[in-house]
Order: sequence, then C-alpha cells, then structure tokens
Amino acid sequence: MVTSIARQSVIIKCNMQASVLTGNYEFYYAAGLAAKLCGIEVVDDILPGELKELLTEKLSGCTPGDEREAYLFQMLADYKQGEEYDAQMKELLLCGREEQNLWLVNIS
Repeated sequence: MVTSIARQSVIIKCNMQASVLTGNYEFYYAAGLAAKLCGIEVVDDILPGELKELLTEKLSGCTPGDEREAYLFQMLADYKQGEEYDAQMKELLLCGREEQNLWLVNIS
C-alpha cells in the first residue's frame, strides 16, 4: 500500500462528503488528521482497537471547524476497525498528524 493512496482517498471522501473508510490504512491516516485537528495525543504504535477507543472518547469533545472535518469525524465514528496492524499504519498516523496541505489532493 502506498501511503499517498490512503491519504488521497480520505481527503477526496471528506471533500466530496461521500463514502466511508474502507480499511485500517485509511483509518490510521484519518485518525492522524483528527488528532491534529483536535489536539489529541496519540502514541505512534497504538493498535487499532485502542485507537478506536481513544477516538471515540476524545472526538465527542471536539467541535469540527467545517463540513469536511465533521465528515471526517463521522467516518471515524462509523468505522469498524480490523485487527491487522503494520508499520505503514504507524506511518499513516504520523502523516495525518503532520499534514500541511489539508484537503488538497495532488494528482501529479
């Protein structure tokens, strides 16, 4: 899995406000974005079930800044995480937390 594919997929879904998260790769990137937007502290190597629990607890107290953020939070709330975990998920979490070009899709 190329990390840019998961990144672009999540951003497109939020921009269009369509679809759902389709796997743990997208889940981890989206979680990183939510952590950035809400100031949520997340350890880098958190497992899927623990990440879902943390987000469920913390996102309820976070107010989205716009419709895209609201859609991101809703996708995370609705997602049923798988148990698989690998190093790319950690990388995607970090990419989301460090995102500089929020909502911009690069197709070059």
